[in-house]
Amino acid sequence: MSKFAFPLLFAILSTAGSLALAQTRKAPADTESHRVAAEPLPGMPPILDPKDIYAADRPNELSPVVRGFVSRIYVPNTVSNTVDVIDPATYKVIDHFTVGKLPQHVTPSWDLKTLWVLNDKGNSLTRIDPKTGAKQNTIPVPDPYNMYYTPDGKYAIVVAEQRERLEFFDAQTMQPKHELWVNCKGVDHMDFSADGRYLIASCEFGKAIIKVDVARQELIGRLPISPGGMPQDVKTSPDGSVFYIADMDADGVHLIDGEKFRQIGFLPTGKGAHGLYVSRDSRTLYVSNRGEGSISLIDLATRKVSRKWQIPGGGSPDMGGVSADGKVLWLSGRYNSEVYAIDTSDGHLLARIPVGRGPHGLCVYPQPGRYSLGHTGVFR
Repeated sequence: MSKFAFPLLFAILSTAGSLALAQTRKAPADTESHRVAAEPLPGMPPILDPKDIYAADRPNELSPVVRGFVSRIYVPNTVSNTVDVIDPATYKVIDHFTVGKLPQHVTPSWDLKTLWVLNDKGNSLTRIDPKTGAKQNTIPVPDPYNMYYTPDGKYAIVVAEQRERLEFFDAQTMQPKHELWVNCKGVDHMDFSADGRYLIASCEFGKAIIKVDVARQELIGRLPISPGGMPQDVKTSPDGSVFYIADMDADGVHLIDGEKFRQIGFLPTGKGAHGLYVSRDSRTLYVSNRGEGSISLIDLATRKVSRKWQIPGGGSPDMGGVSADGKVLWLSGRYNSEVYAIDTSDGHLLARIPVGRGPHGLCVYPQPGRYSLGHTGVFR
């Protein structure tokens, strides 16, 4: 990247977003948010099953777009500034390449055709061709800690954690369109309502969550959470009625009524609750407890913890995803320089794979689903 590229892009973003920021700098009070219209977001693909937003994610039901892609696990190493590529058939690292500084996550694009490595401190995105697994070009983007896509596929939302902003880019050209200052420290993870009309995002250092109107790109709610106060990953329930939010400080998962924007429960899971992943049958939510080296299983029908799996010898399970056939849960070992492959039938460890230092938001790809909402792979 040219030394002039980032300052120029930053200037464009600042100028383009100035009028919008004037309208959005006033954060709403810490009360219940405005109710969002029930009609689906225009342009969003049809909802296949009103009772299950993950109906398109069944085992091996790959989109025609990705059926010819190589099956790989892409691991961004935040300390090494590299990506390791694992062949899931052999549990071996088969490729390794350098990217920008502090790569946090590997994110599938909405149209499933591209993988992006989010180089947070490198202020850039590195493209991977998922057909071959090969590294391609790098483009300048400021502070890309995380990235999501609006359900209609129009915008990529770059989560600029340090700048407390959600930056909206054209999903195809990656040109900046609008930035929203959210006034919430450490904004980093999110998920969308079943109708695509709003999103709920966690603020890791703000002890709160926020609600954003997707169509208007406007902040409409802020809610402090308790116990704890270090919210992490966010996942919508299959029926869309509840948002589950992992909390590293509370050692469990908060339950949020998205429509009324209020907390309705809390489930203790384990020390350092961090990542959330839905099983291929939409019945189970896997919770990685990074601080104790375990995975808790939440029964999504009863909203109760049903089981807990311990990683033999301990570990630091962080972010990852579920294999296309649903048989393996893949998680990075953030502080152990390793990746875990866990059998979803009984929780036993299939493999512990050495990788670079600081592995974080690994991406299992391809996975079932019609389109990607981003992060390490949230598909509907």
